[in-house]
Amino acid sequence: MFKPLRTPLSKHEYRRYMVAYLFLLPFFIVVATFWIKPLIDSVYLSFFDVKYTFTNMKFIGLGNYIRIFTKDIYVPDVIMTTVMYVGCVILINAFYSFFIAFVATYYIRNETVGTVIRTLWLIPRIMPTIVYAIMWLWLIDPDVGPINMIMRFLGLKPPLSWLVQTPYSWILMIVVNGFIGASWGMIIYAAALKSIPLDIIYAARVDGASDFQIMRYIFIPLLKWPILFVTAWQTLSLLASFGEILAIWGEYGVARAGHVVTWALYAWFQAFMMNDFGYGSALSVILVIIGIGLILLYFRIFGFKRLIRPSRVEV
Repeated sequence: MFKPLRTPLSKHEYRRYMVAYLFLLPFFIVVATFWIKPLIDSVYLSFFDVKYTFTNMKFIGLGNYIRIFTKDIYVPDVIMTTVMYVGCVILINAFYSFFIAFVATYYIRNETVGTVIRTLWLIPRIMPTIVYAIMWLWLIDPDVGPINMIMRFLGLKPPLSWLVQTPYSWILMIVVNGFIGASWGMIIYAAALKSIPLDIIYAARVDGASDFQIMRYIFIPLLKWPILFVTAWQTLSLLASFGEILAIWGEYGVARAGHVVTWALYAWFQAFMMNDFGYGSALSVILVIIGIGLILLYFRIFGFKRLIRPSRVEV
């Protein structure tokens, strides 16, 4: 059977669509100018040998990509660091932040106390990166740092340097970025938890459900959208971020000594310190491909098609 032709839009509907697209136009312009065009430029540059200047570009095809996987001896260490960094921090950002939001929003009955806890947890997010880095450098100072003093008090031997001595440098990298991401995820989850009708919670309590069962069987299933959003957003953010690492470790050489060089930081180093723009672009393109692949994986894990289906309940 032939499908019926689509009914043409009326003047009123056409005008509504035009107004909507008119309001979205500034957003499309910003995205096209500052995200899509740089991405296209990076893909284009990745096929060229571009060093120091753009006036003497040499087409080398897949040469930069071949160099990444066959000739660059630092890539395996960068891959290991990136996987460990993203994997560990995403557990804090996407899941530990849910626990914080659950405790501060649901478990703590006093709304004032819960608000204070959520506000205090936001301090790392609103603090400038340089101030945040200086704070951590003071905390890990070998002589007057509180962390080392506590370790000595407990009879533990602190490291000579948190910046270059593994696994302490890995722990520092994970904790530093975890505090920031967890505060952002907590706000998303707290707002989502507040939107759940209390009648469902009261009914579960009447049936004898514990707080853990309420979280497991009510909150988590109802918050799949926020969990998907926070997990996907934080994954992309972690793949592309290196500001806190560079601010605390101070320079690329110290980060290399501490084995905390992520893929994004390595791409930055190749492009802007070694002035090898073609190779840095190739590294960035691979990072984009990995990000897209992970997002598609998340969509499948969380059942994206099922989430976007219209509700079967008519209101």
